[in-house]
Amino acid sequence: MELLHIEATEKTPLVKFDPANGAFEIRGKSIPQDADSFYIPILEWMEEYVNNPNSITKVVLDLEYFNISSSKRILFILYKLNELIDKGTDVKVDWYYIDQDDDMKEVGQDFAFMVRVPFSFIAHKRYSPQMASA
Repeated sequence: MELLHIEATEKTPLVKFDPANGAFEIRGKSIPQDADSFYIPILEWMEEYVNNPNSITKVVLDLEYFNISSSKRILFILYKLNELIDKGTDVKVDWYYIDQDDDMKEVGQDFAFMVRVPFSFIAHKRYSPQMASA
């Protein structure tokens, strides 16, 4: 499987999914005009990954902000992680949020409640573009 790499824009996040290492990250803002056109290729890639996953999959979600339509697609990605757990894959999500941003932390907690994937919640200082490429 090929690496999935989508550069961040003003309205869409960085997406970097490395199947060889089981390292997935989504960082930045997700406020696309058409969430389906952005997220459907990612979900299709995930479908293929679920068929031949790495034994360990670690997902970093570090979103400064996302809209409702993105929220739904992010949840679909998390549901795909449930499928990995069903196959015996070791899966973990690191949910990053800006320190003091209780709303973003609560959204992550809501997502964690809806899936069977273990989440870690990690507060960090103010978001900066450099973090998106870290």
